[in-house]
Amino acid sequence: MRVELRDIEIFLTLVEELHFGRTAERLHISQARVSQVIRKQERRIGAPLFDRTSRSVRVTPAGEHLYRELGAGYRQIMDGIEAVSSAARGTSGTLTLGAMGPQALMIHEAVESFRTRYPAARIRHRDINPIDPLPLLRSGEIDLGLLWLPIREPDLTVGPVTHTSALMLMVADTHPYADRESVCLEDFGDCTFITPKSAVPAYIEEVFQPSHTPAGRPVRRGPQIANWHDLLTTVSSGQAVGATVAEAARFYPWPNLVFVPVRDAPPCRWALVWRTANETPLLRAFAQTVRDLDPATP
Repeated sequence: MRVELRDIEIFLTLVEELHFGRTAERLHISQARVSQVIRKQERRIGAPLFDRTSRSVRVTPAGEHLYRELGAGYRQIMDGIEAVSSAARGTSGTLTLGAMGPQALMIHEAVESFRTRYPAARIRHRDINPIDPLPLLRSGEIDLGLLWLPIREPDLTVGPVTHTSALMLMVADTHPYADRESVCLEDFGDCTFITPKSAVPAYIEEVFQPSHTPAGRPVRRGPQIANWHDLLTTVSSGQAVGATVAEAARFYPWPNLVFVPVRDAPPCRWALVWRTANETPLLRAFAQTVRDLDPATP
């Protein structure tokens, strides 16, 4: 006895909708087609699958039994078809995504949407050192990085913008600015900032630690640090200050650290970035998933 996969889909959908019209609309077929398929299935089973009246549709015990038997198998078949289709489109394999601490959570919706679209693909997460954000991309240890803009490196491609973050000044609770409601960029001229040990391009560092204030005063640099933990401990000890994003204030609430909003700083923009030479169909599929979540995303 042969049963068409489409007929199974119609039956399962009618059980979920309990309405012939909505079932037809959902599957983009005629209501007559739905009725025809159900009558054929009932003849084959030898028992009614639905009780119909002019006002309602209810599933019979036989219909419930058939739904239990067919539902899991149908989903397994469709998942298998999608997995093979994804592989054929080059959207299987592992994508290593690098992000800085809480920034990974800011693209959780995109990650989950990608997993739903491409069940044959796997996402692996790596943490990016915010003090030295580019080496993992260039070494190939990650396929895709979530980095703040601007990025103007000739070997890197900048993909879609994912979100923005407000800028905060991170100070020790003993710092003169700790009791302020906010500071401005001009106030940076009265502070000593940390110095990254790595050779971060100046235009990238400028987003958080400008070399001069808007009025032209130099912004001092102090102790050298190599990673995020160094930054937290150096700032909390009062040796220097550091600029960061609002997410850090929520995820790193150290008792002797204070995060003060920078009221005139432009929002920090985050985007997906990858090595141009390493672009793959899987990588492009993830970037497109981000774009599809927000049609206004470039």
